[in-house]
Amino acid sequence: MDISNCAYCQKGELVAAFSYFALELKTSNVYIFKEQSHYGRLIIAHKKHVSEIVELSDEERNDFFKDINLIAKAMHLAFNPQKINYGAYGDTGHHLHFHLVPKYKDEYEWGGVFEMNPKRKFATDEECQEIANKLKEALKKLA
Repeated sequence: MDISNCAYCQKGELVAAFSYFALELKTSNVYIFKEQSHYGRLIIAHKKHVSEIVELSDEERNDFFKDINLIAKAMHLAFNPQKINYGAYGDTGHHLHFHLVPKYKDEYEWGGVFEMNPKRKFATDEECQEIANKLKEALKKLA
């Protein structure tokens, strides 16, 4: 499988164009999505280059969902959203990843599906690092 154009496999500039590396979990890497219309929005990408969840073994799939569950718990602790929306796309970027989008009742898009890239608020690297630090602190509390 060709990974030369895969942002999550190549890392570096490809993934940095839209995200900021936050931390590594058992089966996945967590990135802060630079478009932060929803404070704390992130992407969790499987470490293995697969396009579909059905390409994972049962154990790999279960471990990946454990990572998603863990980071969602950390998001609730760190950011106190009323809801987290989960989106798995990849029509053009064929690498299994989920968007975790915290939703807040009195803010943008409450009650509707989140917009993929609304271009309303872009976080600096420093702001992304602050979000990553909050997630790491929440993960410590959950351990």
